Amino acid sequence: MKRWLFLAYGVAGHATFLVMYLYMVGFVGNLVVPRTIDAPVGSPMGAALAINLLLVAIFALQHSVMARPAFKRYWTRLVPQPIERATYVWLANAATILLMWQWRPMDAIVWHAEHPALRGLLWLLFAVGWLAVPLVSLLINHFDLFGTRQVWLFWRNQPYTNLPFRTPAAYGWIRHPLYVAWGFAFWAIPTMTVGHLLFATSLTCYMLAAAVIEERDLVQHFGKQYEEYRQRVPMFIPRWCMKSPVATAFSEPQTVAEIGE
Repeated sequence: MKRWLFLAYGVAGHATFLVMYLYMVGFVGNLVVPRTIDAPVGSPMGAALAINLLLVAIFALQHSVMARPAFKRYWTRLVPQPIERATYVWLANAATILLMWQWRPMDAIVWHAEHPALRGLLWLLFAVGWLAVPLVSLLINHFDLFGTRQVWLFWRNQPYTNLPFRTPAAYGWIRHPLYVAWGFAFWAIPTMTVGHLLFATSLTCYMLAAAVIEERDLVQHFGKQYEEYRQRVPMFIPRWCMKSPVATAFSEPQTVAEIGE
């Protein structure tokens, strides 16, 4: 019975994320969904700024603090190991839903692209970003990242085995393609409001800080092998003169994952 409950818990968390992710596309792009980032203004500018920064802080703290190895060592004393990652996903879902639900629009226009070609290009980059996020996660450890693999192995009564650290496809060009994809998703928009600019800027700053912290953890775990990877592959901007990337794998387990976290 316990194995079935853990499996249902993990799968439901993953499914909830997928639904929330689709809603987030509409939220950020002002498309279809009932409440968007530039919905009708309901709060004074100062109050909106304070509330939005608080929401981003809650989002960032939940995503980063709970992903750190030191926190996980403590957390797994309270939460069973098979559902540790699934619980993280449930709480990440809650933080993201709170961010979208309580976001206060700030509707002053920063830029507005009027030329059809430019608008088309920005919408194309917007679509590329939102499609790239799940595709990039599939390159490495999508089901492990969302805790589904852990509960599946537990359901089958098999021990959890760490995945090897790999650098397939885009990871041979840059070290954080997932964050780059999020950047396109947040910034590529024909009409940029102050509220959207705050959203994109604050989350971009969070991702930059998170990348530095994650790499510190990776260096501590993998040592020289990750240092060599950092020397060979740039962080966010590819070196176009580099040879075609070749997927590599290390024998040690991968313990820190990028977030779409």
